[in-house]
Amino acid sequence: MANETIDEQRERDYQFHLDVAEQIAPTWEKRRAQIEEYAAPVRLWMLRALDPHQGDTLLELAAGVGDTGFEAAAIIGGSGRLITSDFSPAMLDAARRRGGELGLENVDYRVINAQRIELDDDSVDGVLCRFGYMLMPNPAAAFAETRRLLRPGGRVALAVWGAMEHNPWIAIAGISLGQRGHIPPPPPPPAPGPFSMASAERVDGLLRDVGFTEVRTEDVHGTFRVTDADDYLGLIGDTAGPVGLALQALGEVDRAAVRGDVEDSLRRYAADGAYELPCLALCAVAS
Repeated sequence: MANETIDEQRERDYQFHLDVAEQIAPTWEKRRAQIEEYAAPVRLWMLRALDPHQGDTLLELAAGVGDTGFEAAAIIGGSGRLITSDFSPAMLDAARRRGGELGLENVDYRVINAQRIELDDDSVDGVLCRFGYMLMPNPAAAFAETRRLLRPGGRVALAVWGAMEHNPWIAIAGISLGQRGHIPPPPPPPAPGPFSMASAERVDGLLRDVGFTEVRTEDVHGTFRVTDADDYLGLIGDTAGPVGLALQALGEVDRAAVRGDVEDSLRRYAADGAYELPCLALCAVAS
């Protein structure tokens, strides 16, 4: 595709990630509680950094099933308003179901492309985006849109994944699948992907380039705990985007081979009869 323009490549990347999100949404929703347990340190960091108040209007981008924003919705109260959004209708449907379970009445649900947001200038007090900007084909445009929406004094709180070597929870499966030819090698940044924004310098630069003047980044550590290789493969297969879909598509022989690779890799993370896989998120807040 050497003759593609940048815009054509970005549109292809956008459609690819949308297709992946639509396919993975049902199993992601099934794993919601487990995901939120692992993501708790990041979710809590973002909420503290955003520091929402009663009556605020907040927007969550790439919300998935929405739990980060829903926790903020409880803080802003009935006089506040949360816009829960995702570019995937299937993910947004899952968020709507979760919001219904929680009995939330101060939430609007919208399908939104974060690179072209159909909201007015200066219309929100805060923006949340957990593990979303890194998958966007044009994060500079998404950050510019975020900045446009924020009222004076408003903040964005975000998280992206740190470097692959600090995130064996996904690297173990990805390396095995790549070495065995089931997935292509990951494209280098700035192409969208789980590790495309793993540099604090890049995140800081993108935010400042669109007009944010106060930027703070921080590493946030966590742990994925699994009981064995099958537990690990089930979790990754249900949640890890293209890697997960590749696992779901494996035949019996290929899956057994990948399982053997995983068993070998998990040994170094053995802890109390299970396995504890470290993860590292790069979190940022900007105003």
